[in-house]
Amino acid sequence: MITLGKKGFHAAATDRDIVDLLLDCHERIRSMTALARRLSEASGLPESEIVEAADRVRRYFGVALALHARDEDESVVPRLRGKDPQLDRELSDMSREHGEHEEPVAKLIEGCDVLADEPGRLREVAPALGEAARELERHFEGHLAREERVIFPAIREHLAPDELARMVEELRARRS
Repeated sequence: MITLGKKGFHAAATDRDIVDLLLDCHERIRSMTALARRLSEASGLPESEIVEAADRVRRYFGVALALHARDEDESVVPRLRGKDPQLDRELSDMSREHGEHEEPVAKLIEGCDVLADEPGRLREVAPALGEAARELERHFEGHLAREERVIFPAIREHLAPDELARMVEELRARRS
């Protein structure tokens, strides 16, 4: 079986701050990318499992990933911009990289659209799906690590508790 446990965004405890929630998103990005790769490598799966995995991957990358990028670009960047020149460069790189993810994400979603409707085409779709998943794994490896190493600590260092709380509200509002 190639499915992963399901963990909801709103299940987060109320004492968790914006960085904790962003880290949860990063874990889901890694999990969903790995699920897409495993789906592309699988054989002999029941069609119901192919459909379920493809649907989860396309929903995540079609909706949730875009929300996460908006969280960072709309809630994080404006609050941290101008605090430090090196941080400004990292913020610019982060936003630029969000755009670079669009093409492999589109390919991943395209493959999952096919599999969700026609799971018997896994063998045909698997090479392109696997290539897109591996490309995203490469993109995300450095992207997420830099955010976790530089940007997320800066959030806690530079922003007041009330600002952190407003950011959590913004994240939740995007998902309602």
